[in-house]
Amino acid sequence: MIDKEKKRPLEWWEQRQLEEQGCTSGSWESIYVSDATDLSCVRHVRFDGHVELGAMDPAAGDRVENARIEDCVLGDHVEVGNIGDVLKNCHIGDHARIIDCGRIEFEPETRCGVGTVVEVLDETGTRPVTIFPGLSAQLALLMARMPKWAANHLTPRLSDWLVRFSAPNSIGHHATLRGCKVLINVQVGNEVTIHGAMSLINGTIVNNAAPGKCLAYVGEGVDAANFIIEDGVADSGAIIRNSFIGQGAIVAKGFSAHDSLFFANCHLENGEACALFAGPYTVSMHKSSLLIGCQTSFMNAGSGTNQSNHMYKLGPVHWGILERGVKTSSFSYLMLGAKIGAFSLLMGQHKTHPDSSQFPFSYLFGDEKGATVVVPGMMLRSCGLMRDEKKWPSRDRRLRRKMPLRDRLVFDVLNPMTVEKMLTAIAVINDLLLRPADDDRMIRYRGMKFSRASLERALVLYKFGIFKYLSLHIPEGFSSKSPKEELDEWVDIAGLPMQRRDLQRVLVSETIEEMEQIFSGCLDSYRDMEREWIEARFPEQWRKSPEVIAEYAADFDRLVDEDRARYLADLDAQNRMLAL
Repeated sequence: MIDKEKKRPLEWWEQRQLEEQGCTSGSWESIYVSDATDLSCVRHVRFDGHVELGAMDPAAGDRVENARIEDCVLGDHVEVGNIGDVLKNCHIGDHARIIDCGRIEFEPETRCGVGTVVEVLDETGTRPVTIFPGLSAQLALLMARMPKWAANHLTPRLSDWLVRFSAPNSIGHHATLRGCKVLINVQVGNEVTIHGAMSLINGTIVNNAAPGKCLAYVGEGVDAANFIIEDGVADSGAIIRNSFIGQGAIVAKGFSAHDSLFFANCHLENGEACALFAGPYTVSMHKSSLLIGCQTSFMNAGSGTNQSNHMYKLGPVHWGILERGVKTSSFSYLMLGAKIGAFSLLMGQHKTHPDSSQFPFSYLFGDEKGATVVVPGMMLRSCGLMRDEKKWPSRDRRLRRKMPLRDRLVFDVLNPMTVEKMLTAIAVINDLLLRPADDDRMIRYRGMKFSRASLERALVLYKFGIFKYLSLHIPEGFSSKSPKEELDEWVDIAGLPMQRRDLQRVLVSETIEEMEQIFSGCLDSYRDMEREWIEARFPEQWRKSPEVIAEYAADFDRLVDEDRARYLADLDAQNRMLAL
């Protein structure tokens, strides 16, 4: 039986064969092969330093051709062809293919991007996130949002691991590298394809999927440095610096990103990101869009979307939060710091640092002076809102690939976070309605303006939305049992609603593995915790009979159906206008 793992020096006749096939080496004694290496697959290769060749099979199309290979280990069934310059200090796995490439090199003791510090949110390095394979959106958010905790508690534990970490200088089994110009200190996972990359320096490309289901890919013209791509895609001229591209995320079509994090199923094209924490399902597809210094999730950015984090005084120290589900219209502008409430629509220019987090599902208009006019609750009647909730799970690119899902996601639009905000908004609105309006007939609050009519309408919309939520989760009505636990606050940790006491458990955990297990446990027990919260949170005024709850929920559904009917009628009219 042939031992494919055991490597030995070349025999003299094997050296002669390689020379006849156009290969050269300054130290043939440093070239090692296995008994399963068919050297007829190796042609026109320049070897420098220590090189190990694994098993190769010409019947499988394996070949090494026109290459300079330096200090590397080539594993079983390698196909390497037309490499112009260097392949240095690496192990190449079974059935890997390297064709028409330039310089591929590993320096001693490289970490291949693991441990790169990403200066996210305020862009000045005061909220650093250390990236590594397996990083979840939840843990990354805690690093960014709780920098003192990260520095004092998490970083020492992570540093200990990084000190022991040694990047395997490898091109993985069944990997394909074709038409790449420069790869320096880039670890390539099993089955990963890199096709036409311009320059990849100091990075790791991870594939966690089952055999034959690889999602990780780097495509034409990509220029990246100091990065990790884990089950994600960088393609078509993307420029990436100091960034993490997570599972199912796509960065393509010339998108430029530096010091940014992209988590599950983000899709970014054409525009630019700087110091962006792109939580799951952040989407920006248009040119002239700049997402800078902000935290997002389930976001859709319109063309020309822009934020400003620099007041030209102390540097780019400003940052903001766009809570779950925020959409921005074309050429919207937001001066940071600001905090925009969940599932709101941002339109126009906003220069007064608004905090609309108490008013989810709102329309936010920028007036001629840059002030923010809020119409609370209007997004609740949008037929597109429920469509979003259904489309997100169906567009999860991580599924059916039999890989561990790093980012834990709850897709519900109506969840304890947004419902709690609606309950709070009702109390705030009742207080605002007691205030006299200003001379322009607007009521001002937290840098925002409200009309009395919009506040009165919001009371109805929020009421309908809350009862709709109750109808979905307790259709049989409230139980008569006392709540099992005391009421606890919920927080949205990058797509995962969890209770603050569970977050506190994460913060005192001694290992990263334990932290991640708590996040996973919160996702697994989410429905049970949600039900207990419902029983404990709602006072008597909301504890109606199932029939009353269903009636209010039907009112909510009618609003959505009316919006859908209006939309379809308008669409039909437009189609008739455009018909031949």
